[in-house]
Amino acid sequence: MPLDFTFTEEQEMLRQAIREWCSKNLTLEKVREMDTKGEIPHDVIKGLADLNLLVMTAREDVGGMNADWVTTVIAAEELGYADISLAVPVFFLVQAGWGFVVDRYASEEVRQDYVARAIRGEGFVGIASTEPGGGSDVAAMKSRAERRGDKWILNGEKTYISGTEEAKAMNGGYFTIVRTEPEKGHRGMTAFFLPINAPGVEVVKRFEDLGRMAISTGGFVMKDVELTDAYVIGEVNKGFYLTMEGFDCARLLVAATCVGAARRALEIGMDYIKQRKAFGRPIGKFEGIQFELADLWTELQATRWLVYRTAWMMDKKYKEGAFSPLEVCQWVSMCKLKAPQLAFRIFERTMIWHGAYGYTKECPLEMGLRGVMSYYIGAEGAQNIQRIIIARELLGKEFIPYR
Repeated sequence: MPLDFTFTEEQEMLRQAIREWCSKNLTLEKVREMDTKGEIPHDVIKGLADLNLLVMTAREDVGGMNADWVTTVIAAEELGYADISLAVPVFFLVQAGWGFVVDRYASEEVRQDYVARAIRGEGFVGIASTEPGGGSDVAAMKSRAERRGDKWILNGEKTYISGTEEAKAMNGGYFTIVRTEPEKGHRGMTAFFLPINAPGVEVVKRFEDLGRMAISTGGFVMKDVELTDAYVIGEVNKGFYLTMEGFDCARLLVAATCVGAARRALEIGMDYIKQRKAFGRPIGKFEGIQFELADLWTELQATRWLVYRTAWMMDKKYKEGAFSPLEVCQWVSMCKLKAPQLAFRIFERTMIWHGAYGYTKECPLEMGLRGVMSYYIGAEGAQNIQRIIIARELLGKEFIPYR
């Protein structure tokens, strides 16, 4: 199957528009201010909405761009480059990835009430799957929904959820996965759209994260939350498969934001080693740094094109059925495995190039180190889960270790 590495004129125009907006509205000084204050200002959210970037993957009838995945990856990379703390990229990618699934499978009521507002920057659509017992093993989750008459009654707890304060303030909600027929295992799980301000939903805390300080991370408890069938996403007992689809979408965008942030880190590093002198010459003249730079830059370019190739596969899957979901899943997992750990290493090494200055908050690189670590640790899927997925497709399902 032929590959075309040329971006369309429209994609290049979008990239340039995002760069110009970010250069004025999402400078490193602005990012530091947001990181310190712990919030994303309304003008930044409004700017993203004006650029049509919020839930850009949603269909046009609710105000979305119906953006393809290559285009969405372009946006994710540029936002990662601008906000190396990854707070704004998280606000963007959670909605672009999971908003896509909600828009694709939810009722018209949910699409018009929640997706449309999120697109305008007046709402929020997120993912709430992780529970106190863990997040990677989706099939082991304990939250439940029972059918009582014409209502579903939800009970359970979700934790380490991105954007809980933003969702509450903006009357948003979450793609939430719960058990509806526990005896059926993963085939008895259903996805719901859970409005965060629904009666019975209690946001319990904001975690003091290491990084991504401008966007909240919290948890909530569901106590006899009543939802109608209009809030079921897709089919009853098919929620596990929609969750896996959402993870593919979000993981691809995670990788793209990490690539963008890592590219910025290397540029900051290169500027510094050209100027900082030791023994009478710029430290960039020493092979110990040059060779490391060359290796990191080469590895970053390889990872960047891995991400774009996977985005191309995603588009082929959705538009033409050219690749199976499992084929795409394997490539997405390679992106999620490689990009965060490489980005972390790039921030680590460029901070070391800066010496003592790199250990201060006057140097912006520490924001990036803290931010990408959230995806290295496991947000949107732990690293070893990605390895299991990749190995599963290489060796066959009979080699899955937990069976």
